[in-house]
Amino acid sequence: VQLQACGGGSVQAGGSLKLSCTVSGVRFSNYAMGWFRQAPGKEREFVAVISRSGDFTVYADSVKGRFTITRHSAWNTVYLQLDMLKPEDTAVYSCAAKMSYRPHDYYTSERAYTSWGQGTQVTVSS
Repeated sequence: VQLQACGGGSVQAGGSLKLSCTVSGVRFSNYAMGWFRQAPGKEREFVAVISRSGDFTVYADSVKGRFTITRHSAWNTVYLQLDMLKPEDTAVYSCAAKMSYRPHDYYTSERAYTSWGQGTQVTVSS
């Protein structure tokens, strides 16, 4: 499994970014997809997940109502739309894939994920 993430950048507080993560080497529709982030000096934390069916999404409380995770099966890509960004959103964002046997399963623990992308930096200035 190969995951390629992109779309990070530097924005001011209140701005928006859209991250994307393209998956290759496997059948994308078999995988639940998650986004995690790691800020300097902090542990990696869960941000959002979408089930393989795309019907179920879960968000961390800190991003709920501001971030949106979606997936496009034909393009083998998962997206994370980041709106109303805050300086505390500054981190390296990584996508992750987990083979899912049931269409509505989702996973919020990083330990569940078997494949990871390289990460993309998001910097939000005040």
